[in-house]
Amino acid sequence: MQQKLKGARFRWINESMYTTTGEETFRMVQNDPSIFEEYHEGFAAQVRKWPANPLDLLIRQLEGRQRLVVADMGCGEAQLAAAVGKRHTVHSFDLVAYNERITACNIASVSLDSGAADVAIFCLALMGTDFLAFVREANRILRLGGELKIAEVVSRVSDLDAFVAALEGQGFKLAGKDTANKMFVMLDFAKVGPCPRSAGTPPGLLKPCIYKRR
Repeated sequence: MQQKLKGARFRWINESMYTTTGEETFRMVQNDPSIFEEYHEGFAAQVRKWPANPLDLLIRQLEGRQRLVVADMGCGEAQLAAAVGKRHTVHSFDLVAYNERITACNIASVSLDSGAADVAIFCLALMGTDFLAFVREANRILRLGGELKIAEVVSRVSDLDAFVAALEGQGFKLAGKDTANKMFVMLDFAKVGPCPRSAGTPPGLLKPCIYKRR
């Protein structure tokens, strides 16, 4: 019974994060920080069932690189910073300062200067209804030519070409695509210019996580 209740709680949290704006989710979690821990406990249990974790792949990509400034947007427990923080300068952002590595914020507005980062990462972190606002913030903090790395669940992407086109519309150019894994797709972009003004996030680019009512 306890496991069923935990599962139901995780489903409610997960669905809420997918169907509200980044600012609304930030306020929700600030009002009840236990939500963050419950979400990541449930999320970790799900990812352990996957044949690979995209975060591990991103860590390996960074391990052999020269020193970089990395913005981990929606960092979870800041495992990326723990893994490569001695080699790179990693700024970790998420809804709650779960540990000393993390800055709590809405990732549509982070505490980095414009052009300060070499790499911005969204590892399963484009969750809000306004997720393109997160991408536009990544454009702001990246230097020209900087890298945007995205890992997203395959089942959320109904039209990969349309999703890529929407991201390229934020001042990026696709540099690489890996669709080999059945659970997630990995995309690499380069910043080619400033982000144009945008009215919002078109519906349907990413499917929200909606559970069947029991």
